[in-house]
Amino acid sequence: MGAVLAGFFTGLSLIVAIGAQNAYLLRLGLTRRYVGVAVAICVASDVALILLGTAGVGVVVRSYPSVLNILKWVGVAYLVGFALYSFYKASKREVLLPSESQPPARKVVIATMFAFTLLNPHVYLDTVLLLGSIANQYGSNKWLFAIGACAASALWFTSLGFGAKAASAFMARPVTWRILDVLFGVIMLAVAFSVASTHIGQ
Repeated sequence: MGAVLAGFFTGLSLIVAIGAQNAYLLRLGLTRRYVGVAVAICVASDVALILLGTAGVGVVVRSYPSVLNILKWVGVAYLVGFALYSFYKASKREVLLPSESQPPARKVVIATMFAFTLLNPHVYLDTVLLLGSIANQYGSNKWLFAIGACAASALWFTSLGFGAKAASAFMARPVTWRILDVLFGVIMLAVAFSVASTHIGQ
């Protein structure tokens, strides 16, 4: 039980920060569009990475820093592009509520969520390397640690996505969405800067 709780709180500490993935999931939750699909992608990706790290794949990730560097700069470009798009939406003279605007296609939401999840080298450094290393310190109980970390991921993403969905009824003013788009844009730029500043080496 101690290993499960350690995994739960360690995993939670690594995912609660509002980064690109969390910010995008929050926006989808507030717009009440494809929340279930987005939550499923976040949880499934996190669980897969946690299990890979626990299985010792972190050694492989550490051996190929050039791959992470490619992901790093592709991710930075994607984040900056999304930030500029958010600022563009916020600057439009007539701001529509999400319910009044053209909804994004499901495939666009899926592709964007996968991009925010997998194009960030931090997810590999934190989840596969760091979390995997900590899990392996528990020896035979490492999979119990992993179960705790996976449970934290499922709880966090489900709460964030569907919790925002429940609060979306209060987001009925266009000016609120203008402010949120600016905030999302700032978050994306901050994450892009963080990713660009990450040193990846052997």
